[in-house]
Amino acid sequence: MTRCLAFFGAFNPPTLAHVELARRAMILSGRECVLFVPSKSGYITDQQGKDYAFTDEERLEMLCSVAKNRPWMRVCDWELKQPRQPRTYETLCYLRSAGTEASLLIGSDKLREMDEKWRYVEEMAREFGIVCMERGSDDGRQIVENSPRLKPLEAHIEIVPGDESFRAVSSTLVRRKLNELRALRSELQGLVPEEIVDMIQYTYKQTVESERKGSE
Repeated sequence: MTRCLAFFGAFNPPTLAHVELARRAMILSGRECVLFVPSKSGYITDQQGKDYAFTDEERLEMLCSVAKNRPWMRVCDWELKQPRQPRTYETLCYLRSAGTEASLLIGSDKLREMDEKWRYVEEMAREFGIVCMERGSDDGRQIVENSPRLKPLEAHIEIVPGDESFRAVSSTLVRRKLNELRALRSELQGLVPEEIVDMIQYTYKQTVESERKGSE
C-alpha cells in the first residue's frame, strides 16, 4: 500500500506554493507521493465565499497538467463526482478502501480551524495521521500545545517547517492578476484594432519568456 499525503483544497487555481510546499512536506515526512484532492466549485463559492471559482473540470485539468511531469504528484477527482461536498474524513475513508494509505496534509492555518470548526478531527488524527506544514510565523507545535482539542492528539500530528519563499504566493493573488490581464485586454481594444489584440499579447508574452530564459 502506497504511503502518501492527501492534500485537500480549492486549488483555484493551483499555484507553485501548493505544488512545492506539498513536495517539501512529502520529503520531510517520508511519504512517497502527494494526492491532490480538489473540492467542488459550488462549495468554494457558496460555503467558502470565494468571489470566483474555476469549474470542476478546469481545476481538474490544471492539476492533471501539473502532475503530468511530476511522478510524485497524483490527482483524485472523487470529491468532484459526489452529489454534495464530502467531509474530509469521508474522503480519507474512501481512499483507504481504495488501497491508498493517506495521511492528511494541512497548513498551520487549517490547524487553527480544526480546533474550532472541523468535525471528525480525532478520527482523522488517530486513524490516518495529520502532517501540518507551518506557514508564516506560525509555531505548529505551540498551536497544538495550546489547544484542549488537539493536545491529546499530538502524537498523531507531525509538524514540518514551511518555506518562507512562497509566503506571498496564493490563489487569491493569481485571480487578482488574471483580473488585471482582463482589464489590460479591454484597454488594448481601445488602442489597437481588435483583430491584433491577441497577437500583441502573445508576441509580448513570448518576448518576456525569451528574455527570462536568457537571463538564467
